[in-house]
Amino acid sequence: MSIENLKTFDPFAEADEDSGQTKAKQQEYIHIRIQQRNGRKTLTTVQGIPPKFDHKKILKVIKKDFACNGTIISDTESKGMGEVIQLQGDQRNKIKEFLTDKGNGLGLDGNTIKVHGF
Repeated sequence: MSIENLKTFDPFAEADEDSGQTKAKQQEYIHIRIQQRNGRKTLTTVQGIPPKFDHKKILKVIKKDFACNGTIISDTESKGMGEVIQLQGDQRNKIKEFLTDKGNGLGLDGNTIKVHGF
C-alpha cells in the first residue's frame, strides 16, 4: 500500500517539472506586476521587455497615452532583473493591450506576457 498524495511539490523550484523549463527560458516572459504602496496607491512594474526596444521611448509613449507618471529602474537598482519600467497606478490591462497591439503598440505575442497581482 503506497500513499501517492504525500509527494512534495516546491512551487519556487528553479525548473518546472511539467514542461522542463529552466530559469533561462523563463526570462523570455514579460512580467507585469502590481505593488501596493500606502492606502489605495499602487505601482505597476513591467519587467522583461526585450532590449531591442528603446525603454525610454516606450516609457514616453506610455506616460502620454495612459496619463500617468513613470520611471525606469536601472540594472544596478533592480538587482539583476534588467531594466524595469515602473508606472503609477494600476495599469496592468492597459500595458498588456499596448504590448500586444500591432498598430500603436509593440506587437508582441500575448503568450509571452504574464500578468501578476490581486
